[in-house]
Amino acid sequence: MAKKVVTLGEIMLRLSTPDFKRFVQADTFDVTYGGGEANVAAALCNYGLQGTFVSKVPDNPIGQSAINHLRRYGVDTQFVARGGKRLGIYFLETGASMRASQVVYDRADAAISEAEIKDFDFDKIFDGASWFHTTGITPALSDSAAALTETALKAAKAKGITTSIDLNYRKKLWSKEKAKEVMTKLCAYVDVCIGNEEDAETTLGFKSKGTDVTKGELNLDGYKDVFQQMKEKFNFKYIASTLRESHSASDNGWSALVYDGNEFYHTKQYEVRIVDRVGSGDSFASGFIYGLVTEMAMKDAAEFGVAASALKHTIPGDLNHATLSDVTGLMKGDASGRVQR
Repeated sequence: MAKKVVTLGEIMLRLSTPDFKRFVQADTFDVTYGGGEANVAAALCNYGLQGTFVSKVPDNPIGQSAINHLRRYGVDTQFVARGGKRLGIYFLETGASMRASQVVYDRADAAISEAEIKDFDFDKIFDGASWFHTTGITPALSDSAAALTETALKAAKAKGITTSIDLNYRKKLWSKEKAKEVMTKLCAYVDVCIGNEEDAETTLGFKSKGTDVTKGELNLDGYKDVFQQMKEKFNFKYIASTLRESHSASDNGWSALVYDGNEFYHTKQYEVRIVDRVGSGDSFASGFIYGLVTEMAMKDAAEFGVAASALKHTIPGDLNHATLSDVTGLMKGDASGRVQR
């Protein structure tokens, strides 16, 4: 039986401009669905695990469409609660070359922000689970969503389930001060922390020396300094960060750094031509989780995560539709892009 991974978070309606158009040019939008934790659950299903997604969506056809979208990729949605006012929306304008992508949120009063602890039976949800994953986006949505996230983490820890969080700071959702207050509390129940140097500073207050993400340059010593501070305070089993070198909105260098308290490991770096970078961090998280759940060594799990997320950059939409064989093939060095016949 496939190992079960539970994720908790928001799924949103995504409306993106076609053909790299700006918002002001577009008279149609491409429609899909996604969200950090939903993306992770779907990717894990691609790799043969049981991805169980927990959320709340409105009891209307749009909420049902979001659920159907995940079901088509094998995600277990039986614990998604129904109710609330609406499904959150985000608008995406995909950038190119020196023009950055833009995201506009329309997620006020989304169903998940009004979700209550009583909407979920975590004893049943976590039955048979090996892993629980969430992100810093969910507790940023509302005080009730933060309380729900804390309850879920505590319930998972009580059952001996490995827990992970992707820090994912979103400045449009909450302040640095509020984020630090809430995330510091939540991280007491986390085994595996995923998040870049910027997230670690804004959500937990750890600052590195000499790294400027806006310059597209990396200073690995700065990351190591942050990771050591995080390990000392929270005693995470693993800490991981994706590393993006932004040559332009179209071309990035992509790798990851992981730390287990003893060894820092920097993965292979991929030079990626971007089709859609949204969800790339979720793709790393799901790949890293897959590796650890299936008992890969830390280095191998990190390499799996980086290869999976490199492939995600080539796939439109929030979800990573790369297969297990796609990822393992890239890990073995097949990056030719030759037509498969």
